[in-house]
Amino acid sequence: MTYSVSQIATLIGARRIGTSESNISFLLTDSRSLSFPEETLFFALRSKRNDGHRYIEELYNRGVRNFVVESITEAHQALEGVNFLIVKDTLAALQRLAERHRDEFDIPVVGITGSNGKTVVKEWLYQLLMPSMHVTRSPRSYNSQIGVPLSVWMLNEDSAVGLFEAGISQPDEMRRLADIIQPTIGIFTCLGQAHQENFHSMEEKCREKFELFRDCEALIYSEDNDIVFRVLRKSDFKGKKLSWSMNDRSATFYVSSVETVPADGNAESATHITYIYEGKEGSYTIPYISEAAIENSVTCAVAALHLGLSREELAERMMLLEPVAMRLEVKEGRNGCTLINDSYNSDLASLDIALDFMHRRPDHKGRKRTLILSDIEQSGIAEKELYRQVSDLIVSRGVEKFIGIGESLKANANLIKVDNSSFYGDTASFIDSNDFAMLHDEVILIKGARRFSFDSITEQLVEKVHETTLEVNLSAVVANLNWYRQQMKAGTKLVCMIKADGYGAGAVEIAKTLQDHRVDYLAVAVADEGVALRKAGITANIMVMNPEMTAFKTMFDYDLEPEVYSFRLLDALRHAARKEGITGWPIHIKLDTGMRRLGFDPIDDMPRLIDYLKNQNALTPRSVFSHFVGSDDDGFDDYSAHQYELYTKGADALQSAFSHHIIRHICNSAGIEHFPQRQMDMCRLGIGLYGINPRTNDIINNVSSLKTTILQLRHVKAGESIGYSRRTILDRDSLIAAIPIGYADGLNRHLGNRKGYCLVNGEKAEYVGNICMDVCMIDVTDISCKEGDSVEIFGNKLPVTVLSDKLDTIPYEVLTGISNRVKRVYFEE
Repeated sequence: MTYSVSQIATLIGARRIGTSESNISFLLTDSRSLSFPEETLFFALRSKRNDGHRYIEELYNRGVRNFVVESITEAHQALEGVNFLIVKDTLAALQRLAERHRDEFDIPVVGITGSNGKTVVKEWLYQLLMPSMHVTRSPRSYNSQIGVPLSVWMLNEDSAVGLFEAGISQPDEMRRLADIIQPTIGIFTCLGQAHQENFHSMEEKCREKFELFRDCEALIYSEDNDIVFRVLRKSDFKGKKLSWSMNDRSATFYVSSVETVPADGNAESATHITYIYEGKEGSYTIPYISEAAIENSVTCAVAALHLGLSREELAERMMLLEPVAMRLEVKEGRNGCTLINDSYNSDLASLDIALDFMHRRPDHKGRKRTLILSDIEQSGIAEKELYRQVSDLIVSRGVEKFIGIGESLKANANLIKVDNSSFYGDTASFIDSNDFAMLHDEVILIKGARRFSFDSITEQLVEKVHETTLEVNLSAVVANLNWYRQQMKAGTKLVCMIKADGYGAGAVEIAKTLQDHRVDYLAVAVADEGVALRKAGITANIMVMNPEMTAFKTMFDYDLEPEVYSFRLLDALRHAARKEGITGWPIHIKLDTGMRRLGFDPIDDMPRLIDYLKNQNALTPRSVFSHFVGSDDDGFDDYSAHQYELYTKGADALQSAFSHHIIRHICNSAGIEHFPQRQMDMCRLGIGLYGINPRTNDIINNVSSLKTTILQLRHVKAGESIGYSRRTILDRDSLIAAIPIGYADGLNRHLGNRKGYCLVNGEKAEYVGNICMDVCMIDVTDISCKEGDSVEIFGNKLPVTVLSDKLDTIPYEVLTGISNRVKRVYFEE
């Protein structure tokens, strides 16, 4: 749904400064997550560690024009075309807006809370209901004071039911979430130790969680938990009580039997559950065997039946339940190890779930079960009692090797009753230890609080040292950026291509420079390139031009926006997004208008594409684009016009199907210069950013210079040969220099045997002999030089285009071919 700024100002009781008319479809609280600036309302939230007001100017430069703030500065007032909605408390305003938005919907809304299992129940219930109705649900674990209003905002005209998590960590938090969600159906999953340190008793925490259900028409809960049962009995809850139990036949949903179903090879793989619901027997099978999975499935079964699923539909869909990618990740490790990564939280209940998962895995046979555990924080249990319970858990789950990390565990080492145990004060000490080096043939559960950075356990850094360097002039990057910006129409966005490690220049430093100069998008080839940028602190929007099927979760985890060019990719991406609990993920639709490489047909595929996109909510088209085949050559202008015509037909059709603005872009570096009338909403700057004009092959401002040094000088007699296979025979007495660069560094072998040259002290030195892997030889007979002198392979005095011309290729190939073992050196002029 879309609201005008005026409507929002009224709904949240804000004082408005600014008169620009805008429609708002998207709410933003984290500047790193910006996708649709034109229709985004940014809430400048304040916290103990950060203040959203700091990012107003950055977001303004990225296209945002609407802000909810608590105060504004003179600099903010000078911004043109901006609406500021001034409120006393921006978080309260965000929550109030979501509450007013929720008032617009008279549909079943399920509010889910509990200590564990909220996200699994929500996602499984979604999977059960989704084939029958349009379901809007919280993304992932958006269950906080900020996450809940952002989730509820996602309700729209198509929503038939809402599923929202609500999480609390201290007293007096749930009432506000209840006002926002306004659940008609409540689900209480379970009660555990999480956040217990902020409550006097488990019963107090349970009462706080029950605030979510005060106005519910129905409540789903397990009556097998004494505290939950007691709190509910003492409450004034007036709705329908839908209890489930494995012990009490009088419960609304009585589980009469639970049977493990062996799969081929006698490996446990499924569970068959028989139940009685409202006096009638039914059954279903789930493809899981853990106790937590069984209980979560029962909770979902009660909710699904109450919402109208038949017993037959329930049985059919339960067997199809997919795992929820949330906490436990299984990865193959080195030396025959399997890693189970669960660094999401570190309370006792989740530890038990993770240990149960490891214990039941069929791949542990013949291998030790190892637990790497960090200190458990904020448990609300006295330290010695806590680690006694930890010891009991790990012994009962068959852990054979224990590694404790953290000062608390180290201090209580005597309480851990596993013979093969070791303890370290921090993660780095463990990584440096012999215990880490000797891990082999083990199933390893890695379980810890995030602050212990357990990801580094599997990361190893290798320092690369090489005398050959690629010097990168960041000032030249900025100059090239501005050269193209001057040719662009005001308001046109820019996406800068930094794929192939920034065309060989080093993507991270290039990205930092571009981010500082407020480019709208960065584009990489594959997800791993985007991950490297995110880990380096890049917060700008990142587009992935060649998304791989295996990298969907990586893209979701690191806020990377994929290009989509086929129905196969589109369907797989939607499926992955649904599995992750994601809705509205921005994608970039590629149309094939003549390249014949990748893309949808702008005419024939468009009706099917629109229908597909309209009938799902996991993905949202952010942009639609195509590629000119020959914008660098006037001889292809007629074909370019044909491409543009096809593109606009496809883009118009797509835009007409959606209310939000979809960015259009077709111009590359050459197109920016050659087709100013076709720059549209955004342009893509590639090779031009790195200093090469693709229309003239001239250097704009040189960015990259490949340099090395003379290792050794040798006098060689006429008639002698140089290098492998004696391909160069000297016709005179010569001075030959050996330099530490070869084809493994990216120096093309076709330049050898006097087909190419480099510069020594500004003078041409031909390559003689075959170019070797790590070293090559050059003829410096007539050049004044000495060992240690600098050699320019290409750079300011020898343009890279000279090499590409001699190789009958394009400068892209030369630049991107520089090996990662060549050290990059960055500087600004």
